[in-house]
Amino acid sequence: MNSRQFRTKKKFGQHFLNNKTIATEIVRIINFQDFDQVIEIGPGTGFLTKFIIKECQPILIEIDEEAVQFLKKNFPKINNIIHGDFLKINIKPFLKSRNLIIGNFPYNISTQILFKILEIKHSINIVVGMFQKEVAERICSKPNSKKYGIISVLIQAYYNCEIIMNIEKENFTPPPKVESSVIKLERNNVKKLNCDENQFVHLVKTSFNQRRKKIKNNLKIFEIKSNSKLTKLMEKRPEQLSVSDFILLTNNISKQ
Repeated sequence: MNSRQFRTKKKFGQHFLNNKTIATEIVRIINFQDFDQVIEIGPGTGFLTKFIIKECQPILIEIDEEAVQFLKKNFPKINNIIHGDFLKINIKPFLKSRNLIIGNFPYNISTQILFKILEIKHSINIVVGMFQKEVAERICSKPNSKKYGIISVLIQAYYNCEIIMNIEKENFTPPPKVESSVIKLERNNVKKLNCDENQFVHLVKTSFNQRRKKIKNNLKIFEIKSNSKLTKLMEKRPEQLSVSDFILLTNNISKQ
C-alpha cells in the first residue's frame, strides 16, 4: 500500500499535508540539534516524518492502526512507533532533558493536545504544530482582541507563541473545510507562576464564562481583596487582562 491508497478516517480528524515545500519549511524552522528527544504526534502516512528523519530519530505516536503498520513498513529505521492515543498515553518515560513535540495535529483534539502538554510543560521546550487557523489565532492572540481567551492565557503563561505560516486547504489530503496555520510555542523562563497555579486556571476559566461581562460580574463566586489597582481590573472585561493581571487577581483571592 502506498500513501495514495491510504484511506483517511474522519473519526481521527485526518487531513494529511501533501506539499513538500511546506513540509520542508516547517522542519527548517527547528534546530533539531537543540533537543534530546523529538516526538511527532499523528504522523499518518509519514509525509512530514520523511523530512524529520533527515535531522533526527523521532518517536512517532499514531492512533490509527492502519497508519502504524504503514509507518513500520515504510520507515523501518525508526525504532519507536507507538500505536495509541496521545491524550491517554503516559509519555513521561520517553522524555529526556530537552524535548520537542511536532505534528500535523488532528483538528478535533488540537486544544486537548495543548492542555495535555501543559501538564508536562516543564519537560516540553518547543511545540511546532499544525492547527486550524482560527484556533492558532486564539492561542497566539494578545489582550484586547476578540480572539483572546482561556487558551491564550493558559498557554502564554508558559510559552511564547508565534504563527509561523498560514496554509491553504488544497495543501492537504483530503482538503479540510477550514484554513490552517503552523504555530511555534517556545517555553519561556517561568518555572512557576507567582500564585497558586490550580486557582489561577480556575479563575481564568471562570473569568471567560461570559466574556462580554465585566470581571466583577464573572468572579462573584470569589471574594477578592480590594485596592485601587484591583478595582480598576474588576471594571474590565476578561479579554482586556494580561497574564500578569490574572496572576494578580489570583493572589488576591481571600475566599472562594
